[in-house]
Amino acid sequence: MFPKGIKEGINPEGVEFYHNVFKECLKYGIEPLVHLYKYDMPAFYIEELGGWKNRFLIEEFVEFGKASIDEFQEVTYWSTFNEINAAQFSILDSNNQEEVQRQYQALHNQLVASAKVVKYLHDNYPDKKIGCMQAGIFTHALTCDPEDELANQREMQKNFWYAGDVFARGYYPSYAKYLWKELNIILDITEEDTKALKEGTVDFFEFSYYFSNCVTTHVDGQEATGNLNFMGKKNPYLKESDWGWAIDPKGLKFFMHEIYDRYQIPLMNCENGLGAFDTLEEDGTVHDQYRIDYMREHVKAMSEAIDEGVDLMGYTWWGCIDLVSAGTGEIRKRYGFIYVDVDDFGNGTYKRYKKDSFEYCKKVYTSNGKDID
Repeated sequence: MFPKGIKEGINPEGVEFYHNVFKECLKYGIEPLVHLYKYDMPAFYIEELGGWKNRFLIEEFVEFGKASIDEFQEVTYWSTFNEINAAQFSILDSNNQEEVQRQYQALHNQLVASAKVVKYLHDNYPDKKIGCMQAGIFTHALTCDPEDELANQREMQKNFWYAGDVFARGYYPSYAKYLWKELNIILDITEEDTKALKEGTVDFFEFSYYFSNCVTTHVDGQEATGNLNFMGKKNPYLKESDWGWAIDPKGLKFFMHEIYDRYQIPLMNCENGLGAFDTLEEDGTVHDQYRIDYMREHVKAMSEAIDEGVDLMGYTWWGCIDLVSAGTGEIRKRYGFIYVDVDDFGNGTYKRYKKDSFEYCKKVYTSNGKDID
């Protein structure tokens, strides 16, 4: 939209591209939920301005958000940031003090930018809705040892509730000052920032959910999980994916209750899926019963949470088509219900084939989650 910043003006080709995307979605009855930011931005902002550690990006993002909301009137549901806490948990094991300081300041700047865009939409388009998204870093205490319970509470505070409290409640949580002291960081937070955060709370809470993790203070005899770079431990009660991710639908139900009881705004599970090895048969079929089982159990868990009082406004599978995994850089770690004939090195016909899960997902969606058997 703004490849050289706000002053250089809008890119009409970018505007046309997204109008066409939204038009095509609406043509088939697909309601767009538009995220303004997903991990990247024009290189100009990093190369010349230093990225999100620079407060200048707050107003740049706000102007970008305003321009997008004003332009794309066909969009009703907006979101400011995708997995806004992602940069934060990427430095959990970092011993680089400068990097820890940079990431937390960058997160603060993003939270302020998000709040200002939220307020703009509320002030000018009261019929539209806007949220912000968290990466689902959900953890259980590995044992009933109170030390494990406290350690797990700390992990959830630091990795999930910290940012969620700000964009959903409008202020930093009670433990934030202690956390900043523990990390030896000092954030640049102005009075204007504090006011903006209070005035810009979201309409709904988005999150991703792929797996859960375990936290323990007992370091001996426990095998680490395969869950990205997190220092969790394997849950002995759960099966795992091909990549060592714990499959925990009951955990999804548990955490939906935790989130909704905390914030009392609608929830949106906008990423949930299974990365797995798939085999393309000679007749063009892909038999992925394991993916069907995964979706069934997670939809069942969400349905139970809804019956028990949780307001879930939507659910989207990750993803509809095979793509390169952001976590591992592989396409053999397949998530889609549409198979793409290409390998990790780009070799293949790129033809697309419906997996068995395609028709199952279609059935689940068209029945609004009522028909999952």
